[in-house]
Amino acid sequence: MRHLFPHLLLALLALGGAARAQDGMVKLETADDSRGWDAVGKLILGKKGFCTGALIGPQLVLTAAHCLYDKTTGVQIHPDEIEFQAGFRNGRAVAYRRVSRAVAHPDYRFSAEDRLERVTDDLALLELSQPIRLPSLAPFETGAAPVEGDPVGVVSYAQYREEAPSIQEGCEVLAGERQALILTCNVDFGSSGAPVFSFRDGVAKVVSVISAKAEVDGRKVAIAVPLAEPLPALRAALEDSKVGSAGGVKAVSVLSGGNGSGAKFVKP
Repeated sequence: MRHLFPHLLLALLALGGAARAQDGMVKLETADDSRGWDAVGKLILGKKGFCTGALIGPQLVLTAAHCLYDKTTGVQIHPDEIEFQAGFRNGRAVAYRRVSRAVAHPDYRFSAEDRLERVTDDLALLELSQPIRLPSLAPFETGAAPVEGDPVGVVSYAQYREEAPSIQEGCEVLAGERQALILTCNVDFGSSGAPVFSFRDGVAKVVSVISAKAEVDGRKVAIAVPLAEPLPALRAALEDSKVGSAGGVKAVSVLSGGNGSGAKFVKP
């Protein structure tokens, strides 16, 4: 991916570190504001912090793979320690579900030394302990990857705006290739795993997932992983993780690992 990002300063959106509120965001603080977006929720990662996730099936949440790992030890967080809080807003969620199974994409490598390589296939699927079947929580459809110039939007939680989701619809794809997209969207720590939407014929479809924030020639941008191509392999990995799990025992599929060192800016 180096030829796509010649002047990129990248910070993986690990939890913690300094952050500031970003412009261009609309906070979804009321039920009316949030209507249609409650399938986006906050992922509570034990005592490690939080990420953002989106419901793409009654029992399936899509997020970023690096959210599943302890940034200090590189050990995968056990599913029992993860909770999905759908439509979390001002101290309450529309639905709460524990996670019974969590898998990263088979090609994702948390331990990759090159942080740009860690963006590749930075996708994960979480299976909830029980399906969510509420009219206000219809799972999002997924769609084809956007291309350069396409308008997109992001709904996410982040540090200093973790009490309610925020939406930014006025951003676009600045550049992209198969492995990653550069977006003009505002993201910050906690936005990891946030769904990137395309809007066509009044329908919002998840087309990508936020992986990192970055700078290109001094301009703040977001790095996202296109969803359409890797999603089948990710679904297959989730199914494979169920093999050998019997008698209600919860399986943990550790598909990658290694030592992480938190969020730092690096120059490729």
